[in-house]
Amino acid sequence: MGCSARSGSGAAPAQVRPGIEVLLTDSLGLVRNRRIGLVTNQSGIDARGVRDLDRMVGAGLRVTAVFAPEHGLRGTVDVDQAPDSRQERDSATGIPVYLLHDGVRLHPPTAAMLEQVDLLLVDLQDAGARYYTYPAAVATIMQAAGRVPVVVLDRPNPIGGAVQGDVQDSVTASAVARFPIAMRHGMTIGELARLANATLGLGADLHVVPLDGWRRSMSFEATGLPFVPPSLNLRRLESLYHYPGLCLFEGTNLSVGRGSEWPFEQIGAPWLDTTAVLAALRRASPPGVRFSAARFTPGTPGDGKYPDTLVAGIRLTTTDRRTYDPTVTAVHVLAALRETHPAEFAFRPAQFDRLAGGPDLRTAIERGEPVPAIAARWRDELRRFQDRRRPFLLYPE
Repeated sequence: MGCSARSGSGAAPAQVRPGIEVLLTDSLGLVRNRRIGLVTNQSGIDARGVRDLDRMVGAGLRVTAVFAPEHGLRGTVDVDQAPDSRQERDSATGIPVYLLHDGVRLHPPTAAMLEQVDLLLVDLQDAGARYYTYPAAVATIMQAAGRVPVVVLDRPNPIGGAVQGDVQDSVTASAVARFPIAMRHGMTIGELARLANATLGLGADLHVVPLDGWRRSMSFEATGLPFVPPSLNLRRLESLYHYPGLCLFEGTNLSVGRGSEWPFEQIGAPWLDTTAVLAALRRASPPGVRFSAARFTPGTPGDGKYPDTLVAGIRLTTTDRRTYDPTVTAVHVLAALRETHPAEFAFRPAQFDRLAGGPDLRTAIERGEPVPAIAARWRDELRRFQDRRRPFLLYPE
């Protein structure tokens, strides 16, 4: 459901050149005469929608292996679908494809997989929130690479450079977030790789091929690049703006819309009293977002929540991206649910705490602490995170 690639003689040129185009026009020396292992998926395309793999083979580069992260090479594997095999071949080129994710966890490339590789080239579209697994996957791949150099082809942060939410501490680091970053980190995949390499002491031989023409304040639409949904349940740019907040609901007994038309743009449950919840949210009135009643049926949702069951829900729509804070908004929604449904609403503590970076947010909501007080406690750590990330940033505001 993303925008299609631009084509035709009347199409306006992209304002931003992604890393793959910068590599092929300005930095071929990094990869020429090397056996390349390409880490990518459906998002690895140029400004016209042509696959990296096809561009590289067409340029005479020697790609000897392809490695696919969570959701597979085509982005069609859902969270509950373990692949039948962790190896296949690309139908167009015949190049072997190794699936690094088994539906539950990432398995880094093995020494056997890297035998025919002199350099790992990474091109993945991040989602802009710390819960998304690709930054942690890149860190794990860098660690596994050993002496094999890693080159990251950079892509825009699709939701821009805003930094919001709490910052995960090192104690709660996990496969979701291996190093401390904010819920909405405002960094590109290349910048995150630089931060991870330093923070985790990976010692990787890392090079980032930067974007050309991107600014941190730029909307994705302004880049002129085609939007490719990063996964099955992040289908629209709208869902990416809500994801830094609504992903927390994966750690509750509410559906986040998986298996529906609007995943990560709505939440729901069979017992939800939408009138009462909407009234509480309108009293809170967080800026930049509109709430409305919805009804949806999660079909084969992947998370097991209310499959094929009609649920009552709340849909979120951005009205002003500049003022919208999805992380604080999510806390308002959690507080409204606790207020209106004290018996029905429930956390799944282990999962919620892993996403929230510890138990503090959950226990504050359980105590009925005011949302402004919760958000105020995030500010100092957010400032420290912004200072910590500054040496690794590559782009102006």
